[in-house]
Amino acid sequence: MHNVTLIKGDGIGPSIIDEAVKIIDASGVKIHWEEAYAGMAAFEKFGTPLPDETLASFDRTRLAFKGPLTTVVGTGFRSINVALRQKYELYANVRPAKSWPGIKTRYEDVDIVIVRENTEGLYCGLEHYLTPKKDIAESLAVVTRVASERIIDYAFKYARDNDRQKVTVCHKANILKYTQGLFLDIARETAVRYPDIQFDEKIVDAACMHMVMNPQQFDVVVCTNMFGDILSDLTAGLVGGLGLIPGANIGADAALFEAVHGSAPDITGKNLANPIAVIMAGVMMLNHLGETQAAARIKNAVEKVVNEGKFVTQDLNPQSKCGTIEMGNAILDAMR
Repeated sequence: MHNVTLIKGDGIGPSIIDEAVKIIDASGVKIHWEEAYAGMAAFEKFGTPLPDETLASFDRTRLAFKGPLTTVVGTGFRSINVALRQKYELYANVRPAKSWPGIKTRYEDVDIVIVRENTEGLYCGLEHYLTPKKDIAESLAVVTRVASERIIDYAFKYARDNDRQKVTVCHKANILKYTQGLFLDIARETAVRYPDIQFDEKIVDAACMHMVMNPQQFDVVVCTNMFGDILSDLTAGLVGGLGLIPGANIGADAALFEAVHGSAPDITGKNLANPIAVIMAGVMMLNHLGETQAAARIKNAVEKVVNEGKFVTQDLNPQSKCGTIEMGNAILDAMR
């Protein structure tokens, strides 16, 4: 039995999480779901977007499965996601983007994994105004050797463990000589320890250009926090959008799996939301737990339904009459 903190989230979060939980339970894996709250739902219930009860649950389970959250305006949290990543040292953000044969996009055979440092860089929260008039602001980017070594080594290990051929480090060391220079130097040092993995380095703006011209040249990409945030959305666009992209946040002794898209309040309660991103996040979670057969069973069923294109939501097929629940049921049928 696996214990998992379940955060359904806001907006469309509960509806897509319900389908994912239904499918994961049908896989035969025994999970005790410990429901907790965060975001707007938590603020309305507890008066805070990240209650102590939720943190206590995550402290117990060390594993969370999460829908999209709305960050409440005017509270002390810049981002609940950032707060969770920093508190639990979820240092590796892993975002795979792979082409679906049944979804028409500009490219075929895209298969890129973005590995993003998740705890420092420009998102570490060191911001302030420099003048009383608040007309000059400053943000500090922090890049440390220990965090850089940790994430770059993770990327190479990920490549080796998943039969990947190449790791590309994306950086801006030509301009940011110290922070990005340190990250690049550590990537070069780390690459020497993995002679079986090809190593490549690209300046981040050039990498963006190359991704939209020839994305097949990329395999595993590792970068600092903000660059990874941008590149992971870019790669999502190459394969059909954020509605198809799962995300994992991995630490030494805790992990959080999630849909990476927004809470979409405009379609809340309308049975229109695409549940694929969070279902595939569930697949990543099951693989993390060692439940590889169940993960493969769900993944194969999802691919069958999406590639057939009949029982999918309207964002994937405008002619479809299928909603969130019907798509979930179709995946269950494919699993059987």
